Amino acid sequence: MNLFNAPLFQFGDGSLSLGLILKFVIALLLIVFLVRVFRRLLANRLLTRLNLDVHNREAIATIISYSVGTLSLIIVLQSVGFNVASLAVLAGGLGVGIGLGLQNLTVNFVSGINLLLERKVRVGDYIALETMEGYIQEISLQTTVIRTRDGEYVIVPNQQLANSRVVNWSYDNYTGRLHVPVGVAYGSDLALTTEVLLDVAYASPHVVTDPNPRVIFLGFGSSSIDLELRVWIKQIDLSPDIKSDLFFAIEAGLRENNIAIPFPQLDLWVRQSSPAPLPPEALEVEAAQQTRSLKQLLRQVDYFQHLSTVQLRQVIESGYRQRLAAGDVLFQEHDPGNAFYIVLAGAVEVISESLGKTLSILAAGQSFGELSLMLGVPRSATVRALEPTHLFVINQVGFQQLLSEHPPIYEAIVQELKTHQDELAQRHEQLRALGLIDSAEDDKNLMVWVQNRLKRIFKL
Repeated sequence: MNLFNAPLFQFGDGSLSLGLILKFVIALLLIVFLVRVFRRLLANRLLTRLNLDVHNREAIATIISYSVGTLSLIIVLQSVGFNVASLAVLAGGLGVGIGLGLQNLTVNFVSGINLLLERKVRVGDYIALETMEGYIQEISLQTTVIRTRDGEYVIVPNQQLANSRVVNWSYDNYTGRLHVPVGVAYGSDLALTTEVLLDVAYASPHVVTDPNPRVIFLGFGSSSIDLELRVWIKQIDLSPDIKSDLFFAIEAGLRENNIAIPFPQLDLWVRQSSPAPLPPEALEVEAAQQTRSLKQLLRQVDYFQHLSTVQLRQVIESGYRQRLAAGDVLFQEHDPGNAFYIVLAGAVEVISESLGKTLSILAAGQSFGELSLMLGVPRSATVRALEPTHLFVINQVGFQQLLSEHPPIYEAIVQELKTHQDELAQRHEQLRALGLIDSAEDDKNLMVWVQNRLKRIFKL
């Protein structure tokens, strides 16, 4: 005890002992832990009852928790017998050294307080800082955490955020203007071109109509008439994806109206020579690729045959390709119906295990499994590859995203289902026999039941 209570050195009117230092360290660790717990409790529990948004909750919780921590530290210092007034002596002696050594720490601390109080940027905002764009995940007194589009978490000192030019895309709302450049060939009908561009803009669910879309004539380029479609979109943070969708739709609209998109032209003088013949394996690959045009195969599927080129692209984008070796079983009878398939190459055998016979053999261009996916019913047969087979697959996640993001495709599928009344009635009876339909869902109108089941399964 004498060792713990013996003064190590004196400064001012106070003295430091080993016991006093241990008490202070333990109290400091306890304060840090309790302040962090209090901050989370305040932000996620207490302040939520006041109906404050996440931005206000985070700022208020941070300021209050650090204030409580500072006050607690002062109280602990007094309670362990430490004379707080004596800190003036230490501060006077080490003030210059601390000021120089902790300059960045102090600047970041003051910048953090400034960000929390002014609230020009808040948790959840989508910002652009220099060459980086992302969402603010957390603002503390020293650093700010930003999550980029690629899922990276970037730790930025508050000084950089406070002193740099920051673009806050969501300061008031997420609405922003998108610039889509378009070049058309000289001699094109600009009135028709403008109509196509505006039709594409108004057809997009992401584009707002107030302010209305506009087509701007930028000038005469070296090989094209340069135009620009300017639209206001609801989610500026999704601008790369929305811009890509608009480009696809514009290309399809221009092609359907015979409006040429030029390319830079360069005259080359080449020496004429006979081209080398392609090897047989290259010819086989080329022929196989021609027979596997997914766009053409989708046109053969009843549910997709009336879709536009843009809508077909969206269907293609929602799926993926799967390869089977000869003899591989894709799924078995009574398995969950969680995917829809189109045979691109090869052949599969559809087997009824309950009947013990082959029901059919499906070759390239034929589809199967769509009703099991749409209605959420078990598989009625087993499917096995007869030879090396290449499939196009739309699983439940991709199909849900397709229907929710593109309502016209949902409407087209519902209309096509009306032509499959007999099969739908059979599946309805199958579900009822399995006890998978409750009385509230069992609508007498078959199509109303199908629509309600689609909406429930895919959360539309």
